[in-house]
Order: sequence, then structure tokens, then C-alpha cells
Amino acid sequence: MTGENPMPRSSIEEGMEIEVLENDIRTLRKQLQEKVQQLKALKKHFQKNCITKLNNDEIARYSRQIILSEIGVQGQLKLKKASVLVVGAGGLGCPSALYLAGAGIGRIGILDYDEVELTNLHRQLLHTEATVGLTKVASVQNYLEQLNSQIEIETHHVQLTSENALTILTPYDVVVDATDNVATRYLLNDACVMLGKPLVSGSALQLEGQLTVYNHRSGPCYRCLYPIPPPPEAVTNCGDGGVLGVITGVIGALQALETIKIILSNAGVLSGRLLLFDGQQSVFRNLKLRSKKPDCAVCSTTPTLTKLIDYEQFCGMRATDKDTALTLLEPQERITVREYHDDWLTTGRQHLLIDVRGANQYEMCQLPGTPINIPIEDILHDRRTDEIIAQVQATGDSLPVYVVCRRGNDSQLAVRHLVPLFKERNLPPPRDLIGGLHAWTKTIDPTFPIY
Repeated sequence: MTGENPMPRSSIEEGMEIEVLENDIRTLRKQLQEKVQQLKALKKHFQKNCITKLNNDEIARYSRQIILSEIGVQGQLKLKKASVLVVGAGGLGCPSALYLAGAGIGRIGILDYDEVELTNLHRQLLHTEATVGLTKVASVQNYLEQLNSQIEIETHHVQLTSENALTILTPYDVVVDATDNVATRYLLNDACVMLGKPLVSGSALQLEGQLTVYNHRSGPCYRCLYPIPPPPEAVTNCGDGGVLGVITGVIGALQALETIKIILSNAGVLSGRLLLFDGQQSVFRNLKLRSKKPDCAVCSTTPTLTKLIDYEQFCGMRATDKDTALTLLEPQERITVREYHDDWLTTGRQHLLIDVRGANQYEMCQLPGTPINIPIEDILHDRRTDEIIAQVQATGDSLPVYVVCRRGNDSQLAVRHLVPLFKERNLPPPRDLIGGLHAWTKTIDPTFPIY
């Protein structure tokens, strides 16, 4: 009847309507995804069959660089036909891949074994909060395909190894080393030499960056300069030493520049030269490297290394840039965080805990109790070791000493340095907390900050 309220619907009817709408949305999303894939396939097919000329969209998109005398139409066609593999989708790989895609490199491969984490976002700017937990290669692919749908993005969600390196690298013209560990640098170098491919190598740490090109024309390879890897304890990556995101952006962008120059056969490629960037002073320096080594194990005319080896064994460290754990001490020189918590901290037994992180890290968080902050550099250079020994001797009871750091690496270096000094004075040797603060968060207190 007019003017009367309609009969209320039952919750069952409303639930059925919601279910129908949700099914419709799922169907539409599936259809949309299918159309997107069809469009990508058509564009790839079109690109593969039109590599001898530029279409109107490409002329408009790349016009600002085509008008450069160093590029021109023929140079843009070279970029369109070229293929580049970016190894590492992190701080260096993101800006490098971004500018390669923007420049119109026809096929870009992205290789990374890792997933996106919150700690990545300050420098790895192709990833977002929405992609945390996704694979880095998928995150980068999604961004680049939205930037430039006319190029092909290939992904390799694997860790590069001696078993797969040659197969993965073979289809590409240039390789960009955007990794952060020594073992992979040697692996990429040797593989590129064996395949005859130039390697654009960058690195960034704290406020400094470096860039060079290996195995290009008559220039040296990585082994020419570093035939023997450094000891593991002498290597610092971004996870341990820190890095300002802008530094990786500068070096990554320059890696893209060197790659483009190689593809265009332009002059000025950083082969046989090392570019140093000091972000603190905003200064670039260009150093001449020594020439190709006549007896280089891999790139000489009579190489002794003719196949890829076990690079983790060769370098004495893992081929990843995450949580590299050193083992420098004997088991009796170490203690677990559980043992420390239960036997010393909880019981209130007197002891001395030394935190060897830098002052900035120490300010972020500290273990309960009253740890003393003495940075690892002060211990290794004997600037405050007397202070430690004096505190131990002041008790008259040979106070036990424990050493902690972020991951349990620097604490081992500190213990190894302190043991002889303690032995000279007949003091019980110090011990380190295995796994450091990371182990504390994982084992003792999940609310303790982790970084």
C-alpha cells in the first residue's frame, strides 16, 4: 500500500545477495586479468615483429632522448633490440631497472631470491608498503610494466648459483651487478667472462658508492683486481654497516647510464676506471685501474679457471646479503641468549655486559639491565680495553664479561681481541651472546625492536 514501509528482508536474502555480488566481482576480476594478459601478449608479439622501426607511441615516449645526437633513431632502435639482466632488485637494482625501462630497453630481466621487507623501503623505491611480503622480482615487474608497457620484463625468483648462472645469463647482452655480497660478485664476473658479456658493477655503503665496468673490450675483470677474496670478517654489507638510500639511488642510476652507453657503443664507458662517490662531501672521483692482468685466472689467454666453482667455499661466506653469520669462536667461548637470560639476567648474578654496537644503534634499543656501550672500533684499536679490564678487576671476584652486538658477528671479533688481554691478567675470558639482539628478539622477547 502506498506510503507504507516495505517488508524488511531477511538476513538470509541479504546474505544471498552479497554472495551473488561477490561472485560477480570475482568473475569480473578474472575476466579483467585475462584481458590484461591478452593485451600483454599482443604487445610483446607486436614488439618482436617491429624491432626495425619505432612506432608513434615510441617516438613520442622517447623523443627527448632521440633528439640527442648521441642516440638518435638508430640508437633508440639499439636500445629496443637490447636485453639487460639486473641481478639484485634492491637499493641498486631498483633505480637501475627503473631508468633502463624508462629508456626503452626492449627486454629486462630481474633476478632476486628475496621477498620485500619493511626495512627495504627507505632505499628500494620500486617496492611499496602494499608489496611487503611479495617477491622482489614480482614487485619490480608490476611497477615497470605500469611505467612502460611496450617493453618485456622477465623475472627470475632464484638465487644465482654456479649451476644456473650460465643458463640465466646467456640470453642477455649486458649484466648489471646490483648485489651486496662478495661471492656473487665473483660468480657474476667469472660467468660474464666465460660468456663474453660486459658486467656493470656498483656498490654502496653508508655514505659512499663505487661504480665500474668489468670485462668490456680490453678492460680488466673483477679477478684482475681482486684475485683473492677478503676475509669474511672484513666484509661489511648494508645490513651491518647501514646505507643512505640516496647513495644507492645515485649509483644505481649511474649503472643504468653505463649500460646504455655500452649498448649504444658510445665513448666514455667506465672500463678500466673506478668512479668513487662521497655523498658526505658530494664529490666524485675518477680513478684509473690497473690494466688487464696477463695471468688472470679467468680472463687471460691461458685461464686456469674454465668452469664455475663453489663461490661460497671460495669466499668463505654465503652468497646472500642477509644475516651472514660468522663462526670465529669455539663453543666454550660463547653463550646462548637463553642461557644468559635464565642464568644471569633473571637471577641477578653480578656480571658485566658490553654492547659493542655504535652509539647510534645503541640509542635505538638496549638489553635490560645496565649494559656498557663500547663500540667495536674502540675495542679493536685498544682505545677502551683498559676500561673494561679495570671494571673487571675492581670487583676482586673476576667479574664475568659477556659481549653482545646486533647479530653476533662483531661480538665475536671483540671477544677474540679481548681474550689474550684477559689471559695476560689471569682473568676468565669473556664470552659472546650467540646471535646477538636478533636472537634475543626471536628467543626471549618478540617485542624487542629488530632492525
